[in-house]
Amino acid sequence: MTRLFRAFGAPLATVILLLSSIWILGLIAAPQLIMIEQSFWRMERPEGAAEVSVQIDALYNRLDVMTLDRSTAEAQTDAAKRTTDLAALDAEEARLKEQITALEQTESTPVKVYTLANFGQMGAAHLAIFAKTIAASLAVSAIALVVCYPIAYAVAKLETPRTAAVIMLALVIPYAINELLRIFAWQMILNHNGPVNALLGLAGLDPIPFLESGAGVFIAMVYAYILFMVFPLYNVLETLDSNQVEAARDLGASTWNIHRRVVIPHARPGIAVGCIMTFMLSAGSYAVPYIMTRGTASPWFTQLIYNRFFEATNWNVGAAYALSLLAVCTVFIFGMMRLLKVSLKDIAK
Repeated sequence: MTRLFRAFGAPLATVILLLSSIWILGLIAAPQLIMIEQSFWRMERPEGAAEVSVQIDALYNRLDVMTLDRSTAEAQTDAAKRTTDLAALDAEEARLKEQITALEQTESTPVKVYTLANFGQMGAAHLAIFAKTIAASLAVSAIALVVCYPIAYAVAKLETPRTAAVIMLALVIPYAINELLRIFAWQMILNHNGPVNALLGLAGLDPIPFLESGAGVFIAMVYAYILFMVFPLYNVLETLDSNQVEAARDLGASTWNIHRRVVIPHARPGIAVGCIMTFMLSAGSYAVPYIMTRGTASPWFTQLIYNRFFEATNWNVGAAYALSLLAVCTVFIFGMMRLLKVSLKDIAK
């Protein structure tokens, strides 16, 4: 804090702190707290609603009996007596209707009840989809790491600066196109009558149902999130001293041992960041699985969350589902940090 005020002065440092607080509290903490709070309650019928229903039925029965009393009163020959009795019946009827209205409002007005029942809505079928989504996201992260590690290493250490710039530019340019257009492009490429299956047909092979089987989701996700794996790896590998690699090679280490003992240990923060970002983006993706499967494969868990929020209009259950996904993503973050033995400070670099 003192360094911040010394570096920027009191007025600018105060503005920076204010904007940072608004960002952290208003755009990060508050939405999460609201979602967490919403996931633990739901509106239920008030306690004792059954007894209230019995009271309402008794009052309606009393009104029915008063109809007969009114007929008897109207049949009286004594005008004064008839007027007095009818006035008493009108007053009694008004009082009963007022009681009925109050009791019906009490019976129908739901009560906010804190409970874990929202999480219990996730039955066996939804749990299976949840597990499949997590497993698929782990697979996407692993595939992206295997694909991107050689690219990042080649760009950082093997290629000339000019060639490295061309490769990075080739990776970045497609991302100037809207994500939805890129996903639709992969849908057409992997379609039953698309170019990939056309080439398989020329080779005498049967078409592969990429979209119907859900395999296309993996391909599209790896492509969609490849930059989030490449850049962290590249940023870390670029700081690796090439003399360490040369020294290991001079000492007779094989290429596999050089990467296992020298390069990968140095790249652990980049691997952690890349895997965390890819996993969280994959687990939270809605557009990619929805477009690539066209509803022919089992849904992604994010689609269930969307359905609970906007189709079933059950925000409490939707928040519970979203919180479950958030919890798993949080566990994955700390699990990767522990597995790769990196700290938040290493990741922040």
